[in-house]
Amino acid sequence: MQESILNELRAIFADRLQENVLLQGYTSARIGGPADVLVFVRSADELARAAETFWQMDIPFILLGGGSNVLVGDGGLRGAAIINRARLVKFDSQAEPPGVLAESGVTLNDLAQRAARLGLTGLEWAATVPGTLGGAVYGNAGAFGGDTAGNLVSVDLLHRQQGRQAWPVGKLEYAYRSSLLKRELPPVVLLTARLRLGHGDPQAIRKKMREFTSRRRSTQPPGASMGSMFKNPPGDYAGRLIEAAGLKGRRVGNAEISPVHANFILNHGQTRAADVKALIDLASATVLERFGVQLELEIELIGEW
Repeated sequence: MQESILNELRAIFADRLQENVLLQGYTSARIGGPADVLVFVRSADELARAAETFWQMDIPFILLGGGSNVLVGDGGLRGAAIINRARLVKFDSQAEPPGVLAESGVTLNDLAQRAARLGLTGLEWAATVPGTLGGAVYGNAGAFGGDTAGNLVSVDLLHRQQGRQAWPVGKLEYAYRSSLLKRELPPVVLLTARLRLGHGDPQAIRKKMREFTSRRRSTQPPGASMGSMFKNPPGDYAGRLIEAAGLKGRRVGNAEISPVHANFILNHGQTRAADVKALIDLASATVLERFGVQLELEIELIGEW
């Protein structure tokens, strides 16, 4: 990035700007090369201003919340990374049905735990899902029979050409682990989301959350990963197919297809993105050859490879 552009960014963002920062510190897999610049935002308004700044300066950027479901290349990112720490939450427990308005950087677990304390049900599934509300809206995150589409009422977003807009849930055209935003990649940034909840007993809500957490821990591996690598194909499971292909425990460098759940690739320390990508390609090619099933990535590949 040119020094003149860096100087302008330094003047705009001051101590919120960092330069040449390894993104491995901001992804759940702990993998990723350096971004030219990195900016922290702590409110939806700061997020909107940062996005507008980069658009006006024609600087490409990515937005990272929890950093799950992404694999950043070893070559890093030419441009900017915005680290989303916008976490304001406002519950409306008196409305019928009750709901919550939250900024996109709040984590799903925090949102679910806070709802439970208020006796608000509907987000029990979210307590087990890594990442932020913004990522969940973008990719229709879900677990244990629940998903974002089932709770979402509307989103507030910023469009590069059309400005700030409110979209009802129907406009996102949700599908399994997908949305219009993810499929078409329009130049937008998610600012806030409004979710529909229900009234419930706090003890019963917490019990269900504990059960979901226990089930997840018993079936999914601990350690640094991106989450599920592939979407489940219709009528089957990606993990089952990869396991049936004999790839559980296969390693490239310090990356390993988990011996616990074959749809997870683990980082055993100082793992290169290229090694993870090699395992992704191996799993995809082997499953296609043996079972005739083309696996579709659930994660996104970002940056330079």
